[in-house]
Amino acid sequence: MKVIFLQDVKGHGKKGEVKDVAEGYARNYLIPRGLAKAATDSAMKSLEQMKAAENRRKEQEREQARALAAKLSQMTVVIKAKAGQNGRLFGAVTGKQIAEALEKEGIKLDKRQVELDEPIRELGTTRVTLRLYPEIKAELNVQVVEA
Repeated sequence: MKVIFLQDVKGHGKKGEVKDVAEGYARNYLIPRGLAKAATDSAMKSLEQMKAAENRRKEQEREQARALAAKLSQMTVVIKAKAGQNGRLFGAVTGKQIAEALEKEGIKLDKRQVELDEPIRELGTTRVTLRLYPEIKAELNVQVVEA
């Protein structure tokens, strides 16, 4: 029996896939639990529409990420921190602090999107990579000044 998976089922299929499974398995397990539905003509058409809508949504997110990347590459974020005599910070500037500074500017990013090999430990300007979308990255200037 052909079914369309509505959710991921380990070892059988992922959401949106159309697969042949045993009729008893489909009727007694998958369909009653809402994990799959029978692959009728109307169900196949609605699946195609769902996939098309998902592709449009992903493309729109990708375009928004590109626009944000262009905006961020022009920006410089200023972070104040306490430093010693040689310009060495007492602490370090982390991805979380960079994300919070961007949020004050009106740009919401998660701290995991800030790619720092190691925290910034000196005063000055540093280029930081931000991962906005799987294949879209942006460079941001982070200027650390003494508080």
